Amino acid sequence: MDTLSLRRATPADAASITAIWQAIAAEKVYSAIDRPFTIEEERAYIESLSAREAIFLAEFDARVIGFQTLDLWARSINSMRHVAQLGTFVLREWRGRGIGRRLAAHTLAFARTQGYEKIVVFVRASNGRAQRFYAGLGLKTCGRLARQVEIDGAYDDEVLMELFL
Repeated sequence: MDTLSLRRATPADAASITAIWQAIAAEKVYSAIDRPFTIEEERAYIESLSAREAIFLAEFDARVIGFQTLDLWARSINSMRHVAQLGTFVLREWRGRGIGRRLAAHTLAFARTQGYEKIVVFVRASNGRAQRFYAGLGLKTCGRLARQVEIDGAYDDEVLMELFL
């Protein structure tokens, strides 16, 4: 993985990120996202991020193969400014190769410099692989939301996990 590089996304990366959203949403089992964002929606989202929020891209030979998001938990609630939400998205053929771990090391280092004290993730209950990934980063399960996701008439719970930095 010597040619793997990590960098912060810009609005110009919206198409590459949208392509990953499309692939993951089509799988219907790993994310609660069931309708991929359009390029315009993704671009607007990237432009809306504060200096403390980011999307970090994993690129292999100049192709985006995964990304990780770091958002304020609740933008409008000042008392929660120390909490961020994390999301990890890697194309199927690149999973299990340490890309998520490399992204997480980069993203969590950034989170610390931005004054975050806590990271929260939602993971579909049926996605044991993602739960193990996040547990391997030190996140602990702290709750469960029953029937939180409904895709094509099938329900899934979401597991809430947290990490204190």
